[in-house]
Amino acid sequence: MGTWGTAISSNDTFADIYADFFEQYNDGAVPQITSNLIKVNKEIINDDSDSNNFWFAIAKAQWECKALEPSIFRKVKEIIESGADLLLWQELDANSKDLRNRKIALDKFLADISSERAKPKPRKKPIVIQAPFAKGDCITFKLDNGNYGGAVVLEAINDHKTASNLIATTNLNQSTRPTKKDFLSAAVLILTFAAWNEKPLINWIFAVGYKREQHLFEIAHKIEVKVLYETKDTRYSFGGGFERIIIQSANDQFTTNNPQSTKTITVKQLIEKNKFKFW
Repeated sequence: MGTWGTAISSNDTFADIYADFFEQYNDGAVPQITSNLIKVNKEIINDDSDSNNFWFAIAKAQWECKALEPSIFRKVKEIIESGADLLLWQELDANSKDLRNRKIALDKFLADISSERAKPKPRKKPIVIQAPFAKGDCITFKLDNGNYGGAVVLEAINDHKTASNLIATTNLNQSTRPTKKDFLSAAVLILTFAAWNEKPLINWIFAVGYKREQHLFEIAHKIEVKVLYETKDTRYSFGGGFERIIIQSANDQFTTNNPQSTKTITVKQLIEKNKFKFW
């Protein structure tokens, strides 16, 4: 246990458990959060030198949420009134001044949690992160050869934790900006370079870092995608970096020495229900 003072909160265990509690507080109920923390911190709870700090942190957090469970209160009350925590400090060679200050801190803590808090600590409203593109966006970008490439956004996930787009990069490689008809007639780019072994270039791409790359992409058109794509679909991998996954992969594939795949997945197969079968 790392301790830097006599206050209830002045140790690593209290600080960690208290922080872990409120990391979950915005999304969960207090009893479930408590149960989760007890489940994953058995080693601390079973450590006589550290368990008190665990229960103090739980009690403090529950009290601040105006949801202090009677069983938690009784446990903490017993620890304090029995002198068990002070005895532990004595065994750890605390001096008389520290023992006095610790007792003051313990008594004040017990007094605090013995009275009901006026208002619960407010939950923070999660900030929803927007995916860079909307479902159905047709995006263009410049290739190293000066031509336009294109990709179709099959899905957009807006989330307060991880926002992402499912993007199918196409085989468009032309001197003029692709039209809507060009996108609807395109096929997915199949990777044959290196060890990709004819992998379709369809990937979930995380939103993180997109602002640094947004100047490389332009939304050219909008098409209807009738298929619902879910992140749990394991056919598509996750990765970061729109430029790396889309533009660099397209540039690598379009070099003259790479063979063309005989397999074809069209954009229409991906956007129309019941038309796409993954080989």
